[in-house]
Amino acid sequence: MTWRKQILVLLLFVMFLFQGSVLPWFLPDSWIPHLMPNLVFVCILFVAVYRHRYAAMILGVVFGMLHDIVYYGAMLGPYAFTMGFTAYLLGLIFQLPKAPLPVMLTVVMIGSFMLDSMLFGIYTVFKFNEQTYDWALIQYIIPDLLFRLVFALIVYVPIRRQFDKMPIRPKKDAKE
Repeated sequence: MTWRKQILVLLLFVMFLFQGSVLPWFLPDSWIPHLMPNLVFVCILFVAVYRHRYAAMILGVVFGMLHDIVYYGAMLGPYAFTMGFTAYLLGLIFQLPKAPLPVMLTVVMIGSFMLDSMLFGIYTVFKFNEQTYDWALIQYIIPDLLFRLVFALIVYVPIRRQFDKMPIRPKKDAKE
């Protein structure tokens, strides 16, 4: 593991701590019930598109499990599964090492929508949720999507520069 990858994992962990401890202090009180800022997920989507879907899936599962343990202890696994699955799927579909800003923002929008919709479905199946989907869409899925989209817009240039500096592993040629 190169030092850039180690720094990436460390930054994701610091961002995980920041989103749960410091960020709520800066958000207005009226936004708190509607926003679940998951900034780490946005960065994992960047990894899925600019690096590799398997790395993004592993990061999604690890940080999703941390999210399940620290924030939502009633049920372990929903965030781990949905973050890992969404990162893998979007990394499979949008495998572009030089993806421009509109493509990356589209990935963040689709990923955010998928994450929150799948979590809503899982919580509904296991009776942790009594609300309707249209209520959830208005109350927290769309606000989360917009918040993550703004965050992705802010961090696009610095993250893109860091990923451009990281060498891409050459693919092994198949034996002939």
